[in-house]
Amino acid sequence: MTSAPLDRLVGSLAGTGMTRFFRRMFDDYPDLLMKDLTVEAVNPDRTIKLGGRWVTNFGSDSFLGLDQDLRVCAALERGLRTWGTHNGTSRAFSSAEPNVRAERKLAEWLGTEAALIYPSVTLANVGALPALVTRQDVLVADQFAHNSIDEGLKLAKARGVRTAKFEHNSPAALEETLRGLQPFRHAVVAVDGVYSMSGELPPLQEFDRICRAHNACLYVDDAHASGVLGEHGRGTVLASLGHYDNVLTVGSLSKGFSCLGGFVAGSHAAVDVLKLRSNSLIFGGPVPPPYLEAVCAVVDILMSPEYPALRARLDANVRKLAQGAARRGFTVLGGLVPIVSVLIGGEEATLKAGRFLYEHGYYAQSVVFPAVPHGHGVLRMQVNANHAPAQIDGLLDALAALAVATAVPEPAAVAAA
Repeated sequence: MTSAPLDRLVGSLAGTGMTRFFRRMFDDYPDLLMKDLTVEAVNPDRTIKLGGRWVTNFGSDSFLGLDQDLRVCAALERGLRTWGTHNGTSRAFSSAEPNVRAERKLAEWLGTEAALIYPSVTLANVGALPALVTRQDVLVADQFAHNSIDEGLKLAKARGVRTAKFEHNSPAALEETLRGLQPFRHAVVAVDGVYSMSGELPPLQEFDRICRAHNACLYVDDAHASGVLGEHGRGTVLASLGHYDNVLTVGSLSKGFSCLGGFVAGSHAAVDVLKLRSNSLIFGGPVPPPYLEAVCAVVDILMSPEYPALRARLDANVRKLAQGAARRGFTVLGGLVPIVSVLIGGEEATLKAGRFLYEHGYYAQSVVFPAVPHGHGVLRMQVNANHAPAQIDGLLDALAALAVATAVPEPAAVAAA
């Protein structure tokens, strides 16, 4: 029987590049494909039943543990009873009242004039970035900016906008890039507020100065700092610059918020333009009203007197894991936000390391190329405020056993590479 064109298409894709590489690896080592395991149950103590085994979960980005907070859950339930599961229309036609209220509360929390909620940070970046430029403008990004920023650049480029990337976290490279792109009407410079694999922060003050000198504005994807960095969890922009005068900031409503969605915040004028020009907002389904009620509850927690104590528990857990892993001989990346990565090296070794931790009762994410450079795979551990100290001690013991069982890169060797 002749195969259908779709079958031939899929067969061709399966034989290309990284798809072929990983299919061969998983054929040789079928137990390494951890992402195919199913989470079958969840407990409030940060344990999950994964693939039939109960393990402590260090793969959750609910950094503040608010997915288990009774107030957040009650707000979501209240929204469900009041509004149902969905508001039934694109925001091009109308917005549910919780949407308007949540955006107002987000702006008040951040200290911006306005905020605009998208279904996710990815849809915010692929919708907002092309909407901010025309063929007379340029769009520039840090070479290590998030994949969704890169996708936003591709969409803008397809519409005839000139795009470029500059050397990671380099003010000099940014200035050289903007000069090389002249003449242009306006420029947008997109960076991450926190680079989640390395934990690095961008030099926002220097970038802001360069942008102002070259008729450019900053666009900061601060998703990994939302709720967990800066005063009351406002993130890196206000902490670094003290204002939003020439900045659009992007935040996550999952991760620290433990809800659903993303947002872009800045001036009223900028938000109004995005409402009219951002395709992922106009043509995409909105965040359902129950989650918007939960977002409002989270903002109240972030602005409450209890937030410093919640944040202190989280920060203490991050320090304990990062310092403990370093003492056990690992090269530690991150530690500023609740993501602590340890360098393992090759793709196969990294996947095996993740399986090793799983078999010792702990789940962490094995991150390999193309999310990180080839041969620089990491175990990515996400720390939550409601991880018990004993759980972190247990993970550190498992890492110590891993260091004995396998060769991990020496910090000095990594620095010399």
